[in-house]
Amino acid sequence: QVQLVESGGAFVYPGEFLRLSCAASGFPFEHRAMSWIRQRPGKGVEWIATISSGGRDTNYLGSVRGRFIIARDNAKNQLYLEMGILKPEDTAVYYCTESPSIEPAGPGTQVTVAS
Repeated sequence: QVQLVESGGAFVYPGEFLRLSCAASGFPFEHRAMSWIRQRPGKGVEWIATISSGGRDTNYLGSVRGRFIIARDNAKNQLYLEMGILKPEDTAVYYCTESPSIEPAGPGTQVTVAS
């Protein structure tokens, strides 16, 4: 049974840094490309970033490129999203998914950026 559990969300001030984690189980994580998606208040799901199975290739939504970094540790079945220079518009519930899905599969983790 596929399980994806996100964690690390918090309330932060604009300009701060946050690191999200996703614990994966129930499927061959090391052979799957993975993505982060988010749902901002009152908006639909938005794809943010994808990383290849081996971690060599990454792609980002334009508005987060240069601020966010997607990474993975296949030995630990963990996916990460390092978010820097956070902005209020980054406020959202963040989810990890098996690429190319953009359907939330886990509980998500809330990130709130506000002054």
